[in-house]
Amino acid sequence: MTKPIPDARIIVFDGICHVCSGGVRFLERHRVEPPFQLIPMQSPVGKAFLAEYGIDPLDPATFLLLDQGRVFTESDASIHMMAALGGTWRLAQVARVIPKTWRDWLYRLMARNRYRWFGRRGSCYLPR
Repeated sequence: MTKPIPDARIIVFDGICHVCSGGVRFLERHRVEPPFQLIPMQSPVGKAFLAEYGIDPLDPATFLLLDQGRVFTESDASIHMMAALGGTWRLAQVARVIPKTWRDWLYRLMARNRYRWFGRRGSCYLPR
């Protein structure tokens, strides 16, 4: 695995998942500075990022968040993304008191069932 890009703020998300694309639309409405670059994992660039960071681009079980040299996946990525919104959203960091193994187990349960529980988009969501 290569080292993270030092100053980049990147989120590689599932563009056909309703929950994932909904989270990205929420992030677009609540801008953070500096902003995250939002890349669907179905795109060639998204697939390349996933592969570079050891995530199977054909069967991704998580999204990837890169933030100024740090790499986040699973529940840590979700918590970091919410906290990055600032203000009261920083309270999301309280979730870190829950053991990571439990948080990640719950995250993986939802990730494995995301299409069955929430459906799929007809086309890949492309951020503005």
